[in-house]
Amino acid sequence: MSNRKKTQSGGQMGHGPGGGNMMMMGQKAKDFKGTLRRLLAYLKPRRNKLIAVFFAAIMSTIFMIVGPKIMGTAITELFEGAYGKFQGIPGAAINFDKIGQILLLLAGLYVLSSLFNYVQQYIMSSVAQDTVYDLREDVNKKLEKLPLKYFEGRPNGETLSRMTNDIDSIGSTLQQSLTQFITSIVTILGIIIMMLSISPLLTLISIVSLPLSIFAIRPILKRSQKHFADQQRTLGELNGHIEEMYTGHQVVKAFGHEKKASAQFTKVNEELYKAGSKAQFISGIIMPMMFFIGNLSYVLISVVGGILVTQRSISIGDIQAFITYSKQFTQPITQTANIANIIQSTVAAAERVFELLDEEEEIKEKTTANLNRANGAVTFEQVDFGYADDLLIKDMNIDVLPGQTVAIVGPTGAGKTTMINLLMRFYELNGGKIKIDGLDTRNMSRSDLRRNFGMVLQDTWLFNGTIKDNIAYGKNGATDEEIYTAARMAHADHFIRTLPDGYETVLNEEASNISQGQKQLLTIARAVLADPPIMILDEATSSVDTRTEVFIQKAMNQLMEGRTSFVIAHRLSTIKDADLILVMDQGKVIEQGTHSQLLEASGFYADLYNSQFSESVAG
Repeated sequence: MSNRKKTQSGGQMGHGPGGGNMMMMGQKAKDFKGTLRRLLAYLKPRRNKLIAVFFAAIMSTIFMIVGPKIMGTAITELFEGAYGKFQGIPGAAINFDKIGQILLLLAGLYVLSSLFNYVQQYIMSSVAQDTVYDLREDVNKKLEKLPLKYFEGRPNGETLSRMTNDIDSIGSTLQQSLTQFITSIVTILGIIIMMLSISPLLTLISIVSLPLSIFAIRPILKRSQKHFADQQRTLGELNGHIEEMYTGHQVVKAFGHEKKASAQFTKVNEELYKAGSKAQFISGIIMPMMFFIGNLSYVLISVVGGILVTQRSISIGDIQAFITYSKQFTQPITQTANIANIIQSTVAAAERVFELLDEEEEIKEKTTANLNRANGAVTFEQVDFGYADDLLIKDMNIDVLPGQTVAIVGPTGAGKTTMINLLMRFYELNGGKIKIDGLDTRNMSRSDLRRNFGMVLQDTWLFNGTIKDNIAYGKNGATDEEIYTAARMAHADHFIRTLPDGYETVLNEEASNISQGQKQLLTIARAVLADPPIMILDEATSSVDTRTEVFIQKAMNQLMEGRTSFVIAHRLSTIKDADLILVMDQGKVIEQGTHSQLLEASGFYADLYNSQFSESVAG
């Protein structure tokens, strides 16, 4: 495995009015209904909590909606008392007791509304996190069951994005948007009912302003969508350029391309500036235009309402309550439209997660054979394998005795690594059998099989942690002394102790704070610690200098002693002492024997060896 991270360049969602939603509108699920039903199935075990959330959301909204109407009653009481007193009507006075009771009732309603809102948020956070937890667990279990071909056929960033970003999007929608959607619907219905109870005529005036607003902003939305798309595209280009220049800054400096890189940055940054300015300006017009149409509606409501008050059709408090309702009316409608887009995006994210969960898994294990610690006899019997219809390996037959060192050589694409992948059961055979100690590998669990193998690959893999932890990865419960012994055998102990923190030195994510050769020494130490009966070495010394290679080769000879070893070699000089050399070409073992036997045969291996030998002499 490699510890090189594969990243995907891309910008964040645009901010400002309409910014984020413009991007989300482009993400739509292929099967919206089917995916939504499947997502709702994850909520089914929590239906009682969801019912409580719906009830709390409805109650919170109802108490909030009733508030302006009760406030209007207090204002009417205050106005009528003051007006009667001003007119000199006998017995007229402001009834402060009644107003106080109304205000206490209003305060109680708002407190209850807040309490119910708190309850719904508290329960919904539990529902959202539990659902996301279940999704992540399912995805994690799925990843453990996926075959190697799945990971080789996709960028790592795509799989990581499905497990993190897409599931986070689902959790965020459940946490915020679902309760907002319920609240918005109840608010719209409640406000319409309250407005109709005050004045059907004023309600008609208020509702007419909505289609006018939509008609006015629709062309603006279309224009801003294009500019927001350009903004995201150029932002992604800029991020990609910065990432490339940062990760390759040594190469940029070495070839004197600083000015060229700076010019490219300026060009893309200028495009981003223009696209962003246009997008923000055009989308910025939306709110003022909606406010303008809304204010026209308020003026009309005030004029008509004033006439109705003079005619004693409605009270002054009702006018005040109605204006409050009309101001509140547009907000839940806008929220509902936004949430509809968010739900589209969330279902699209869920669909990506479910696509991963529906991927074809590894063939289920048959555990009819148990393999604790193998002796090391390996047999390939008439093995056929191909990624598609064409077979890459045909009728391969190999017999390896316990403790033998087997070198696998051949040109690129000959099938050397594929053979190792078949041995580890990363891929399933098309035909034939692979046996360990006479047991078919398909009849044992993959964990039992792989426990008997140690691997040291050309591409090192180390994780963010201490050097001690990275070596200890090879064996559960390894003692410090075992770790130190493994490091000494791999000739890593000396360089580790020269580091400021020794074995407690923390490797960063890329393990770039040590050299490539030192990384390889640590992976070798890890394999030494694992102490497996069968070793696989894929050009394990390719990244170290000649002097270090000699030490490692000695350590490897010690490690391989008494163990079956498979060595993929490109430098043929390193495998002269192998017990068996397999020469592969186009998926077939075309020659096999010892080094001297193959040279005497004057075949493919002899040509390979002589060409390398002549190159080394010429060098």
